[in-house]
Amino acid sequence: MKQYSVTGMSCAACSARVEKAVSSVKGVDSCSVSLLTNSMGVEGSASPEEIIQAVVDAGYGASLKESSSSTTRNAPNYDNELKDTETPKIRKRLIWSIGILLPLMYVSMGHTMWGWPVPAFLDGNPVGIGIYELVLSGLVMVINQKFFINGLKGLLHRAPNMDTLVAMGSAASFCYSLYALFALSVAVTEVDSAMTMQYMHDFYFESAAMILTLITVGKMLEAKSKGKTTDALKNLMKLAPKSATLIQNGAEVVVPIEEVNVGDIFAVKPGESVPVDGVVLEGMSAINEASLTGESVPVDKEPGDAVSTGTINMSGYIRCEAKRVGEDTTLSQIIQMVSDAAATKAPIAKIADKVSGVFVPVVLSIALVTLIVWLLAGQTFGYSLARAVSVLVISCPCALGLATPVAIMVGNGMGAKNGILFKTSAALEQMGKTQIVVLDKTGTITKGEPKAVQILPENIEVNELIKIAYAVENKSEHPLAKAVVQKATDENIPLLECENFKSETGLGVCGIVEGKTIYSGNIKYLSKFINIPESLKKKNEEYTKQGTTPLYFVQDKTYIGAILLADTIKEDSTQAIKELKNMGIHVVMLTGDNKNTANVIGSQAGVDEIVAGVLPNGKEAVIRALKEKGMVAMVGDGVNDAPALTSADVGVAIGAGTDVAIDAADVVSMKSNLTDVAAAIRLSRQTLRDIHQNLFWAFFYNAIGIPLAAGVWISIFGWTLNPMFGATAMGLSSFFVVTNALRLNLFKMYDSSKDKKCKNTLGSDRLLVENTEEDNNKGDEDMEITVNGMMCGHCEKHVVDALTKIDGVKSATADHTTNTVSLVCEGKVEEAALKAAVEEAGYEYAGIKG
Repeated sequence: MKQYSVTGMSCAACSARVEKAVSSVKGVDSCSVSLLTNSMGVEGSASPEEIIQAVVDAGYGASLKESSSSTTRNAPNYDNELKDTETPKIRKRLIWSIGILLPLMYVSMGHTMWGWPVPAFLDGNPVGIGIYELVLSGLVMVINQKFFINGLKGLLHRAPNMDTLVAMGSAASFCYSLYALFALSVAVTEVDSAMTMQYMHDFYFESAAMILTLITVGKMLEAKSKGKTTDALKNLMKLAPKSATLIQNGAEVVVPIEEVNVGDIFAVKPGESVPVDGVVLEGMSAINEASLTGESVPVDKEPGDAVSTGTINMSGYIRCEAKRVGEDTTLSQIIQMVSDAAATKAPIAKIADKVSGVFVPVVLSIALVTLIVWLLAGQTFGYSLARAVSVLVISCPCALGLATPVAIMVGNGMGAKNGILFKTSAALEQMGKTQIVVLDKTGTITKGEPKAVQILPENIEVNELIKIAYAVENKSEHPLAKAVVQKATDENIPLLECENFKSETGLGVCGIVEGKTIYSGNIKYLSKFINIPESLKKKNEEYTKQGTTPLYFVQDKTYIGAILLADTIKEDSTQAIKELKNMGIHVVMLTGDNKNTANVIGSQAGVDEIVAGVLPNGKEAVIRALKEKGMVAMVGDGVNDAPALTSADVGVAIGAGTDVAIDAADVVSMKSNLTDVAAAIRLSRQTLRDIHQNLFWAFFYNAIGIPLAAGVWISIFGWTLNPMFGATAMGLSSFFVVTNALRLNLFKMYDSSKDKKCKNTLGSDRLLVENTEEDNNKGDEDMEITVNGMMCGHCEKHVVDALTKIDGVKSATADHTTNTVSLVCEGKVEEAALKAAVEEAGYEYAGIKG
């Protein structure tokens, strides 16, 4: 998406005009214009020159924003980004306008209505008073000439806007007053005191000036409020460091951030910000990453750990190697993502856009009809004109144009502040409409790494078994071995020396510890050294049904116990799923894991439905099937989740996931917490509520205000509206809409106590039929092979990765508990290729089943 700055827009009619003009350019696929940020996002092959010319032809100005190419080395210049240049100009105009308006109002109302004293040359001099009011109101009009210039441009381009309404209202009051002044001067020369008094009451010079001043007050309030909606983005930009401390020739040298290159070594002292994304080489510290993730607890960093731009070093001195600089850094990408979201348009905004496109012409027509009707009713031209001017100045397309984008901008900012990034405004809107949340298991519900969940010693102390296991598994690189090592480390178990270490891939390891031979592995491996009793075989089946992977230990031909390992649920997963269900959302766990493991994890997590053993291409098919039932959000973190993330109505990537998953998603959680999914839905729903309130107010205000200004209720209730009060109401309407959206900043998105408890409205405990995957694979050839040596989910993944690289193998699903791999193939695949792939991965190929 290319972003442009657009100048000259004053209301939703303007943004609708620009959007229509650019959308008509050949090669433009999509265009969205934001009145809030005066920006435009364009996708397509059209050149910037063509797009800018289309904006100019529509009567506005445009320029291409600074390139955001990821290949740009230098960091973008954030100093002028979102800088409020309008408020100082509006403030200056307002001060001068008020300074001139006060003496004007003193004479026009204070003297003529209440008899306040005036200088002798004006006392009893109606012509002099008229000239005095003419000059002062003319000065106010000159000071606020922007309304007239923009309004005239809009008319000339057949695209009248809010400035057109204001300018016409003020100009009509001024011109009629000018006519009354000339008529009064004639009456004075003819010594017609009755006509003189009548024409004095037809002066609307103060209205012409007051309308402009009050609208400027509204614009001032609106500009200040709009500035607050971008605070989150501005605060992100302020995090970008301006300099870095590089290590050059053994010395520390402070350089501008633009001079940092990939591969440079930089130092970060306590209290300093990390200048660019990098990897710690030396030292240890605690880094506060709240600016990126919203998590206030500092994260410990040691050599090998990654650090990100804008995070704060809380304690130790560290040296790091720069890995990503400039616009490639995480912070820059977050800023770009939030900025892009602000430049897009939510589907709900189309309602206001359609109305805004015809709003001003309709209002002009109503004002003209009002003038004519009151004249035909026998009212004076001055009275009729006052009604028409009231219609012009009370109508507010700004409120319509701001109703959606201000709420979206604040919602996006709130999300970014808490580490939840919505890539588009549509994603923010759709997230709140979610009816079904599909969760990947590994890395999303679970931690994605095995952990020792139970120690089962046999004729030996628990700590003694852990000590022996630690010694022999410490030299293994297998994920299960790492889980054993982690358990021993947590228990502060001393490490014993292991000699003559040997490993049989996928089966187990052995070594000599304190003079005794230790064997560690699965039941098949141990059967080589001891006779496995039937009781242990039965226990082995029970362990696998529980979703755990048992690791058995033998010491000198004697069985001494087992350690059960399993992928454990994240601390917040159960609570997050409970919150989702309380919000009336159907929660589905979707995994390629075997059904035993999936059922255990699913029941512990409390999901509504479990879909297990799904092939990678089958995940996307499941999402498609669920979309027929309701709005679907898919949450995942792996490469194999990318198709499903793309297929879902909303794709949510967990922050610890792969770049592929993050690229495919619509929403990115910088943390790996499922509570972020519930919080994102909660925030989206609140944002939608604010948008609905804003749209209601904007439509209600105009629906009530325009008839009142036109004098519809005069004959019934005697209600009328002075143009000056109309101008005040117009200015305050936009201010009200923006202020209402700013209340989102007070919303507690992680507080579930105020969630409206509701039941799932989809009408079924189970939404999917059992054969979803099978139906999706019709026409393909299925086969099942036996592979020995798989011990856990990680082994399954290695085998699956090896087999799916073979031409013709569409997908594979492995189950280490049954030593089987189910294949879906396009045509016939040579068995020799399958055997070679399995053996190359380090496992034993045992033939085709059946």
